[in-house]
Amino acid sequence: MSVLAVDAGTTGVTAVVVTEDGRVDSRGYQEFAQHFPEPGRVEHAPEEIWQAVLAACRAALDAATVTPTCVGITNQRETAVLWDRSTLAAPRRAIVWQDRRSAGVCARLRDAGHEPRVAELTGLRLDPYFTGTKLTWLAEHDPRAWAGVTEGRTALGTVDSYLIARMTGGARHVTDASNASRTLLYDLAEGGWSDELCELFGVPRRALPEIVPNHGVVGRTDTGSFLGLDLPISGLAGDQQAALFGQTCFSPGDVKCTYGTGSFVLINTGGELVRSQEGLLTTVAWQDPSGEITYALEGAIFVTGAAIQWLRDGLGLVNTAPETQAIARTVPDSGGVVFVPALTGLGAPHWDPGARGTICGITRGTTRAHLVRATLEAIAFEVRDVVEVMTGAAGLPVPVLKSDGGASGNDLLMQYQADQLATPVERPVVHDTTALGAAFLAGLGAGVWSSTDELRQTWRLDRRFEPGTRDDDAYRLWGRAVERARAWV
Repeated sequence: MSVLAVDAGTTGVTAVVVTEDGRVDSRGYQEFAQHFPEPGRVEHAPEEIWQAVLAACRAALDAATVTPTCVGITNQRETAVLWDRSTLAAPRRAIVWQDRRSAGVCARLRDAGHEPRVAELTGLRLDPYFTGTKLTWLAEHDPRAWAGVTEGRTALGTVDSYLIARMTGGARHVTDASNASRTLLYDLAEGGWSDELCELFGVPRRALPEIVPNHGVVGRTDTGSFLGLDLPISGLAGDQQAALFGQTCFSPGDVKCTYGTGSFVLINTGGELVRSQEGLLTTVAWQDPSGEITYALEGAIFVTGAAIQWLRDGLGLVNTAPETQAIARTVPDSGGVVFVPALTGLGAPHWDPGARGTICGITRGTTRAHLVRATLEAIAFEVRDVVEVMTGAAGLPVPVLKSDGGASGNDLLMQYQADQLATPVERPVVHDTTALGAAFLAGLGAGVWSSTDELRQTWRLDRRFEPGTRDDDAYRLWGRAVERARAWV
């Protein structure tokens, strides 16, 4: 038996076929367009995401040596998607998690004194990052699209909900608990949509999807819609929770960091709702079919891998992301250059949507290599910012950090990360742990695997990076640069 897992990320879709022993049998990938209509705004065309899903899955299936028996889905979280319930066509582009347009909505609600109550119910904070504020903005600024929502013709959801609607030919409108917990509309303690929050953000509850557990059959793919396949959809999770699951972080205290478009540090807190006053988020990790919920504490960093993409596409300093390692190794350090990649504001632990990207310390001697190295160092500094809050204010030990995602393949970055954390970093053989987590959840839901203990046996170490000398002076310089980047807008 095997699983087809779909990872609908921020810049592209990865599809993998995973075998019973946790091996990736085949892989497909398809990028899709990023739309930036105005500064601070990021959009995706839902149809382009769907076509990328079809292309990536077709490539993975064509290369597979085994036939999948079920489907798992993981996705970029917090992105707001609207689609017609009958035709499944989207009346407008999706507003991406990175988008900052709802900063004014957040400020208004904060000034009215709502943030403490929102944080109490959701474990989150008022920030443009989350889905609820995007929906409020749509209600106020796109009356044509919103009319379909209020009239019942248009469905609301995140990317997972949209993809399930497309895969099932419109038969199912569902989301899972991990994605729901990122919307600002979900009550963590009650484990469901909150009427109070829906009223606050002006979102009709009837337009929202049904919340289902993270593993277990929630629908079947429609042969006419999804590549001729008739398979159970049996696993769902937001991308960071899927990566936590894929890293087999099943025990309280297990920690992972995914180095993707952004970087996300999650620690499993078990059945305990651990709350942070220092910029970390409390979130659902996953929910079992029994209804039992496992929680996590998360540090969400908005731009890390996206900064490397910017070096490639925006500045033309590199041709490919992997070559950043070789370029950075040509210099012993960043030459005093510090790059704060606040290209869409700052996430944890600062939470400043008005921050902007800043490069400090440039001299006549600064080269391309210095800026590339400063970019890699910035990623390690941002993760250290989050881990220091976890180990300090939250009081949670981090004895080892499991790394995954595209940039985890950069040995220079991983070693510098271990140095900065003074903690070993372990990288698994399978870097696509987000897709792997979706496969694990789907396989659990469809009987490919019987337990998390069985899944834990499939995890394989690629390399362990032991910490060396920590450059605290460089970290202090980073802190100064962050202060200069803040409140720019």
